[in-house]
Amino acid sequence: MKVQPPQTEPNAPDFDEGRLDAFLRGAIAGLEGALRIERVAGGQSNPTYYLSYDNRELVLRKQPPGQLLASAHAVDREYRIITALAATDVPVPRTLLFYGERDVVGTPFYVMERVAGRVPHDNAIPGAEPAERHAMYLAMCRTMAQLHRVDWQALGLSDYGKPGNYFARQIARWSKQWELSKTRELPDIERLIVWLPAHIPEGDDETAIVHGDYRLGNLMFAPAEPRVVAVLDWELSTLGHPLADVAYNCIAWRTEPREHRGVRGLDLAALGIPTEREYLEHYYAFSGRTSRVTGFHFAFALFRLAVILEGIAARVRSGNAFGQDAALVGEQSVLFARRAVEAIEEG
Repeated sequence: MKVQPPQTEPNAPDFDEGRLDAFLRGAIAGLEGALRIERVAGGQSNPTYYLSYDNRELVLRKQPPGQLLASAHAVDREYRIITALAATDVPVPRTLLFYGERDVVGTPFYVMERVAGRVPHDNAIPGAEPAERHAMYLAMCRTMAQLHRVDWQALGLSDYGKPGNYFARQIARWSKQWELSKTRELPDIERLIVWLPAHIPEGDDETAIVHGDYRLGNLMFAPAEPRVVAVLDWELSTLGHPLADVAYNCIAWRTEPREHRGVRGLDLAALGIPTEREYLEHYYAFSGRTSRVTGFHFAFALFRLAVILEGIAARVRSGNAFGQDAALVGEQSVLFARRAVEAIEEG
């Protein structure tokens, strides 16, 4: 498979490059040569930049500019979880510093080492051989199981979220978020807001570190082998129920290529991609768990994604959206609300 590193955009950053350069030279010893900055393309969340010196490759993640919803774009939480996970078998970049003030780049930000690799933004992984695709999917699955086995208490993360009652709290949170960010009325969302809290399965007290946006597009694979070398974009991570991550991770099988670069309708066997059922069985084996993903979990994952996408649409209207395709992505909230209702009707 041809190596395809994350894409960059030529746009100039929305902050003073000289001020950032001066700050970095004072905070990180030994930087040589001129600072070169490239914005990483494709993100809808926290703006990300490659920072290159002659002898060092770094990555900066910052909040987007403008008015933000409370608790959104928490780069301090990203920095904390990535730093903590460095002591585990979950592959993450090495963090270097967090800066919480606004005088350098206009928002809080953190800096980490750049990891060499490739990020597959299309779930069909164009250009890969079937055997490689299969191995990459299994690597994604195994890494997710590794995350869910992490002893979060031993890492000092007991206050990273609230243990137990995850789905009840999350449904309430995203229902409120919907009211704050909605740009239209969606009957499917209103149905979900009523249905979900009434159908929470038993076992809601299970707790693990959950990524919150665990998918191929947030994984970096080694340049020439199907091995995950970094899990990226931890903005939505918290303490929660692992099956929420698993159901969200399976959205690729429930969406078509035109919808969310999903694999629904493709010839999975020819591509080397496991079916959703096969993938779930691998996760159960890797994690050693006995409880299973249900229609509730899929409905919740799709409802939550619909609300997130509606938030992007709201940021487009306010002029604060970061990704160039933010308007198109925001419109997909209608689609995912419909897919969530389908999960309910399937049972």
